Amino acid sequence: MIYAGIFAIVVGLGMIGQWSASFLSGQIPELKTEPIRIAFHIAAEMLTALMLIAGGAAVLTGAAWGREVYLLAMGMLFYTAVVSPGYFAQQGKWAWLGIFGALILAGIFSVLGVLHAG
Repeated sequence: MIYAGIFAIVVGLGMIGQWSASFLSGQIPELKTEPIRIAFHIAAEMLTALMLIAGGAAVLTGAAWGREVYLLAMGMLFYTAVVSPGYFAQQGKWAWLGIFGALILAGIFSVLGVLHAG
């Protein structure tokens, strides 16, 4: 479960970092064009990131509730990893689809490891 815990924490921190960098560099035009929609989207992504960090830390420390929180967080991640690529595909940024695909595959292996261990 070490892989699963580290994976979740790294992805959660990466999500926070990506959104922070995009915000600080002014690369979220939807803040002006669709502020309510993007605010809800960012909130959902931040909640996903925090759940990943909490679930990852919990499985690493062997917390009794860790497996359940981890699996919930991974479900949240899978949802965003399926929905978010559409934004990049619309812009013709096809490499992002590969990144999200790799994230999904790595996440599947992570979940399988947790399910197998528990």
